[in-house]
Amino acid sequence: MSARLAALCALIALLTLAACAQLAALAEGDAARGQQLFESRCTGCHALNENRGGPKLRGVYGRTSGTAEGFAYSAAIMKAAVVWDEKSLDKWLTDPDAFIPGNAMDFSVPKEEERQDLIAFLKKSSGK
Repeated sequence: MSARLAALCALIALLTLAACAQLAALAEGDAARGQQLFESRCTGCHALNENRGGPKLRGVYGRTSGTAEGFAYSAAIMKAAVVWDEKSLDKWLTDPDAFIPGNAMDFSVPKEEERQDLIAFLKKSSGK
C-alpha cells in the first residue's frame, strides 16, 4: 500500500510541476503571437522605430513614461514617470485611463493572454 501511495504522490507532483510550467509560460506570453497582435491592432497609432499618433515602442520595456525622444506626450504621461515593465504594461493595456487618468490613449486589451503576448513582444523588441 505504501508503494502505491508513494507512486500516487510522485504522479501528483509531476502533474503539479507540469501545470506550473504551463501557467508560467502563459504568464510570460508568446512574443511571436504578440508581434502578430501588434501588427494587426497597434500599428494604426504605433510603430517600433518611429513616432506616429503614439510614441515609438522599440525600447519601451524598461523606459520611463513620457521619455521617447521627439514625441509630444500628454501632461498626465509626463507626470506619471512610470517605468514600463510587465506589471505596469499589464495595467496600462488593461485600462489606460484607470492606470494614468488624463492620458490620450483610447485603446485597451481586455484579454489577459493577449496582453501577456504583447508584453512579451515589446520586451523582446526592447532587447530584454
